[in-house]
Amino acid sequence: MEIDHLGMAVKSIETARAFYEELGLKVSFEETVAHEKVKIAMIPVGTSRIELLEATDEASTVAKFISKRGEGLHHIALLVDSLPPVIARLKEKGVRLISDRVQIGAGGHRYIFVHPSSAGGVLLELCEDSPAKALHREKMNRESFEE
Repeated sequence: MEIDHLGMAVKSIETARAFYEELGLKVSFEETVAHEKVKIAMIPVGTSRIELLEATDEASTVAKFISKRGEGLHHIALLVDSLPPVIARLKEKGVRLISDRVQIGAGGHRYIFVHPSSAGGVLLELCEDSPAKALHREKMNRESFEE
């Protein structure tokens, strides 16, 4: 298990992107995840990433988060080898999940969220790479070490 990314809720990806570019980081890709009503931009940082999250609809979870708490850390995502056994173990222990349904997210990875009440007050995303995403991650990690 490793940290996959830190999800940062932002009002504007363009504004946030400019800040990270000033630090010498580069956005590797952007994508809209329609069912989450969010646009994302991924920024590689070592073997992990920062995920900028911009709401595309005022009814989205990210828009509600920003309205209530302002911009900032939205969630922490952990990469797991296989979601089904992890989910089964968590359910067996009575861990509260946001939904019982595994979703498909940016880049094709599969994910599920653990409710903050079961994760020390932090929204925790558990994600599993698709085969294509795993290859992309490996390539991205190699490139970031070569620079």
